[in-house]
Amino acid sequence: MSGRWNNSVGGGAHLVSAAIVGTHQGSNGHALHAPVLVLNASYEPINVCAARRAIVLVLKGVAMTEEENGHFLHAARLAIRVPSVIRLLEYRRIPHQSRALSRKNILLRDRNTCQYCGEVLPSSELTLDHVAPRSRGGASTWENLVACCHPCNRQKGNQLPAEAGMKLLREPRAFNLHTSRHIMRLMGRSDDKWRKYLFY
Repeated sequence: MSGRWNNSVGGGAHLVSAAIVGTHQGSNGHALHAPVLVLNASYEPINVCAARRAIVLVLKGVAMTEEENGHFLHAARLAIRVPSVIRLLEYRRIPHQSRALSRKNILLRDRNTCQYCGEVLPSSELTLDHVAPRSRGGASTWENLVACCHPCNRQKGNQLPAEAGMKLLREPRAFNLHTSRHIMRLMGRSDDKWRKYLFY
């Protein structure tokens, strides 16, 4: 999300301080960190945020709750329904933008999956591979970097995939808003209420 979207609602935390005091422990604390799908006014999914932030947006009148997750946050004098999906009341223009090129974002894009053998591994057991080796003019770009396990990295060495008898699972692309929706879908698998708002 853009900084403008965050800044426009950044001062609203005090509005819910009374409601969420003491809710960092036990089930309430867990509920505050539950993922919430954020929709633009057009119902287009644009972000995922924590329930605490979603409640701030709703109480400030910036967003409205479209779906609830069935839980409540209890405070001294009120109980707040925890949203599962919220929608912004005013349309926000989201510029087409790619995420920063980094090891973390490459692994996130590739879902911690070696792009040659398909094995899913912890981040610590993955490296980045230049599809076209740097020694042969390959650049460090979204389209030339993929997640790779160490055995496949050693097997490929200083070769192109075809030369090493290897094949990429999918063509590497920039991690943009469209790609981010895949992450939303993965997160939404645990909440059926997200399904009708996502592009399954």
